[in-house]
Amino acid sequence: MRRLTSVGVLLVALATFLSAVPAAGQTGDDEERFDPGVVSIIEVSGLLDPILVDFIETAIHDAEEAGDRYLILNINSPGAVAPDEDMAGLARTIAESSVPVASWVGPSGAQALGGSAQIVSLTDPIGIAPGSRLGDTGASILPPELGEPFGEHAGLLRDDTIGADRAILIGLAAEPAPTIGQFAITLPGFETQEVTQDGEPSLEPLTVVRFSQLDLVSQLFHTVASPPVTYLLLGIGMALIIFELFTAGVGIAGLVGAGSVILSCYGLWVLPVRWWAVLLVLLSFVAFSVDVQTGVPRAWTGIGFAMFAVGSFWFYDGLSISWVTLAAAFVGIVLTYIGGMPAMVRTRFSTPTIGREWMIGEPGLARGPVDPDGVVIVQGAPWRARTNRATPIADGETVRVVSLEGLLLEVEPEEGAARDHRERDD
Repeated sequence: MRRLTSVGVLLVALATFLSAVPAAGQTGDDEERFDPGVVSIIEVSGLLDPILVDFIETAIHDAEEAGDRYLILNINSPGAVAPDEDMAGLARTIAESSVPVASWVGPSGAQALGGSAQIVSLTDPIGIAPGSRLGDTGASILPPELGEPFGEHAGLLRDDTIGADRAILIGLAAEPAPTIGQFAITLPGFETQEVTQDGEPSLEPLTVVRFSQLDLVSQLFHTVASPPVTYLLLGIGMALIIFELFTAGVGIAGLVGAGSVILSCYGLWVLPVRWWAVLLVLLSFVAFSVDVQTGVPRAWTGIGFAMFAVGSFWFYDGLSISWVTLAAAFVGIVLTYIGGMPAMVRTRFSTPTIGREWMIGEPGLARGPVDPDGVVIVQGAPWRARTNRATPIADGETVRVVSLEGLLLEVEPEEGAARDHRERDD
């Protein structure tokens, strides 16, 4: 009986031991509960416009739904052009987010200024790469309940900027953050493990890092809404439209020009422009076109350059255009309207057999209305033309050449036209 009792005790002890040991392929309770979590990083580059504001707000909502541990804003922005109410809405979204929002101003050489710096002030912690700058906040656009940007340091950063060393010194940044990876691993709850590489210990992240940026369409419009791109698109678009008008057709140049002007309109709507300066730039192209049709740059070309220069230098209100962009625009205008366009028009509206006396009395066909100016086809070649009568000539109507003035033909309707007083050999 004692022997049976002893065997029973041993079996119970063995069963207890086995129940305490995890089966093969299973983990303990602590390991089953371990979750390294996710940290989302979004790129915020360029002026904070409505597209970027919406992108940040959407990223915050997505991070909340996914239960991310942190959302990091990778900031490189010279300011904000979104309406104040949009910026205030973004500020409230960050302040009320259930997911902590951090920001890193980098890489080296990056900046967070103006409204962008004010958004950075709402995040915690803040990282700054060496060589980057933060500040120049200007007047606060934050909701009153959120206080002044950067709190006790508001006065220091309102009209000045600081770098990484100064930010660490005054407590805005915790420690140096040369890369966004080094910044991320300092966040509370970011899981790492120590590994050895080449005999040296280092930290390997366990927390999953997820990067996001604007989709292609949003990126296109965000790029268009940058000061140099909007300015150049408007100028290039107008030049191409005028080119198409003086080549008597509607082709690729005209379509590209119209598309450029349409895209520039989005930038003009988003960016703070001086509308009188925009109008001067547009009128300058009208002035250029007056001399283009004569084939020789004259007084109107000079007037056009003056209007283009004044409009370009005063184009934006509170934003500036780089000298590189301005130089490229002026060089392009000079090459186009002093050299290229007049020569192109002279070539386009002429024929290889340019002994033009034979053209007097020659019949032609109006391509579009001639009222009083237009284009006619004579012997298969397009020519600039002007009617010598008060009655306009309709599109497709037969005309007759009565005289020439340089490259301009003077025409009259075929019906009712005066008979040619000279005999012509047939």
